Amino acid sequence: MAVGLFRHYDATDEVKAYYGVLAVYALARAASEAGDDTALDHAERVVRRFPDGVAHPPYNFPSYRIGGIAHAFLSARGRLADRAELLRHHAEEMMTATRDAKGILAMPGRPDLVWIDVAMAAAPFLMYAGLALEEPRYVDEAVSQAVLMYDEFLDPATGLLHQCRGFVAEGVLSRDHWGRGNGWGLFALAELLGGLPAGHERRGEVVERFTALSRSLLPYRSARGLWRQEIPMAEAWEESSGTGLIVYGLGVGIRQGVLVGEEWRDAVADGVRGLARWCVNTDFSTENSCPGTLCPGEGEAAGTPEAYVRLRAPFRDEPHGFAALILAMSVAPVAGVGSVRLRPSPQSETYLPPLAPTTDEAPDDLG
Repeated sequence: MAVGLFRHYDATDEVKAYYGVLAVYALARAASEAGDDTALDHAERVVRRFPDGVAHPPYNFPSYRIGGIAHAFLSARGRLADRAELLRHHAEEMMTATRDAKGILAMPGRPDLVWIDVAMAAAPFLMYAGLALEEPRYVDEAVSQAVLMYDEFLDPATGLLHQCRGFVAEGVLSRDHWGRGNGWGLFALAELLGGLPAGHERRGEVVERFTALSRSLLPYRSARGLWRQEIPMAEAWEESSGTGLIVYGLGVGIRQGVLVGEEWRDAVADGVRGLARWCVNTDFSTENSCPGTLCPGEGEAAGTPEAYVRLRAPFRDEPHGFAALILAMSVAPVAGVGSVRLRPSPQSETYLPPLAPTTDEAPDDLG
């Protein structure tokens, strides 16, 4: 599944931008978990296209130009030794990038603008770079960024995360509980959970926040095992990229012995099966992923849950979905899932239709 999804993505679009870099990392992670050296070699070949063999879009963080997390992860696994100084240069750049008054990485040149997506960009990259280059200060900064962002965007009333601060108005948080935004936050914490040295002095802070966010997310699964675009909104549409990141994070928690019990294995198993059944076609094209989103809406509607639900409709092969789906498949073994069933035909509706309340699974032709 992971290899099929990546090959489809690579064949239909140039692998670049932050979602492309994350897809390469997802392939490398899945291959590493499966002991698949062929797929790891493939991931390394893709990373070696960076920086000179890729038509780069503008980036908020120059680390994307060298393959970002994928580059750092493969380096930490003993690969790409000839690119160590390239990795060090970009890690140092991130260590001095624009920050807000609390130390949170911000929009370049705009310390008033911070958003949870950056947890994905910064924390795993710095952690793996630190492990590869034996630079503890990179690892320490990875923890700081993930912890600071979780604390900044936490909604105490729900235990979920908002996406951003400063984009609605100066100092004002968006009001959403966006699926992929919560996935970004959980992903960053999960990477630290799985990668930090066992004796790291701040590991307890990561475990505490990871566990709290996981518990806050668990009740909001749909009947299909998916999470929604606006997580607490029962009428919001079911979304694949946030679900994939959440399923992956929960799977890492199980593997690390932090999430213990059948409820967690059930959530991962249901999520893996639901993503495959409803979001992946037999040619490995994908469905139900939210397009790029940062504080949608205007005026009083800016950053509201309604804006996140109404202004970003999914479409087939939306590029953010591939990494999340691949990551979810990589944790299937921790929930005992050895095979999955894909969609029998591409989705004919913009959104997945509701399931009948008395059925466990809709007929093959529904949606």
